[in-house]
Amino acid sequence: MADFKAVINDPKTGTSYQVDVAGAQTSALVGKKIGDVVDGIYFKLPGYKLQITGGSDKDGFAMRHDLPGQQRRRLMLSGGTGFKPARKGVRKRRMVRGNTVSPVTVQLNLKITAFGPTPVSEIFQKKESK
Repeated sequence: MADFKAVINDPKTGTSYQVDVAGAQTSALVGKKIGDVVDGIYFKLPGYKLQITGGSDKDGFAMRHDLPGQQRRRLMLSGGTGFKPARKGVRKRRMVRGNTVSPVTVQLNLKITAFGPTPVSEIFQKKESK
């Protein structure tokens, strides 16, 4: 079973929080795609809705939203996720991962789309103090 590190972004404050996801919650996330909205209960945030914005696999290759599936591919890129050109017009072949969460995914990037009853800072502050 895969374990994820979820990086959750709070768009109201601009802060990010890191949460470890293990066990049965990971199997519920496998198969989801970039752009899908998931329930916050998987990340210890009851009442919240989170949107998957990206991630990376065990070797550090970024997930790309326009590549379907879970596999890695070498794509000719001119910019965007996976390649930042130094000059205009430069293209390069780079390895990227598909847009679907798989068991080899290590990091998931998420942003909060619907907020719950308690503020995020209070939820994570309680966990850090224990």
